[in-house]
Amino acid sequence: MSPIGIFDSGYGGLTVFKEIVQTLPQYDYIYLGDNGRAPYGTRSYETVYKYTLQCVEWLLKKNCPLIILACNTASAKALRTIQQNDLEHLDPKARVLGVIRPTTEIIGQYTKSRNIGILATNGTVQSNSYVIEIQKFYPEVTITQEACPMWVPLVENNEYLNEGADYFIKKNIDNIFSKNKNIDTLLLACTHYPLLKEKIQKYLPTGVQLISQGEIVAASLKDYLGRHPEIEQRLTHNKLLEFYTTDSSEDFDNHAKSFFGQAISSKHLDL
Repeated sequence: MSPIGIFDSGYGGLTVFKEIVQTLPQYDYIYLGDNGRAPYGTRSYETVYKYTLQCVEWLLKKNCPLIILACNTASAKALRTIQQNDLEHLDPKARVLGVIRPTTEIIGQYTKSRNIGILATNGTVQSNSYVIEIQKFYPEVTITQEACPMWVPLVENNEYLNEGADYFIKKNIDNIFSKNKNIDTLLLACTHYPLLKEKIQKYLPTGVQLISQGEIVAASLKDYLGRHPEIEQRLTHNKLLEFYTTDSSEDFDNHAKSFFGQAISSKHLDL
């Protein structure tokens, strides 16, 4: 196997992975969830970089010529350093891509008011990655960010359907619109957040669009492989899916169906 590697700090990347498999079902894939050390959103740059690099190194040893960091925090805090400093000595021909760039390239096409809201973890907000990247492509757009530190724990602990989740979701939605009432496009800049989509929409003003990343990243990956035959030709096409977690495989499998849309069977991994 020469699979595409998909990495996330936990379960959230499965929402992106699901869309990638639907768009590009022909390839082999390995998914690695670092659940044992999740969440990443509250950790320092140094820690996120260290953990992400360990997972990238493991996926490279599993013969992945292409790795997707399906984690916004890892994309914000670790991707650039890995691309610029580490790949050269780990595997110069391999490629590591994130989820921020594909999203920021097209997000400006959704807004009419030229006001975009970003809902994300503390780590992603503090990195300012979305603001920097969006302004490269759409300098006229006003970007407002809101950190939602309780949202990932609600999802990870399977509390997101309960009434208690509504308090935190409404609080953050109210916060971001109090900062900028002209927002007409909200980006879920964390891969866990699509599971909260139904509740989020209850508290949105009329006419506000809610954007998830999965379809955007999947379409971008398809385009990337079309433009990079030197990578595409290294990938194997057996439709095989493998899942690994750094925590309990039984717990991972029980939670994963909500994110991936179908039952899976994972293996435990010690890094």
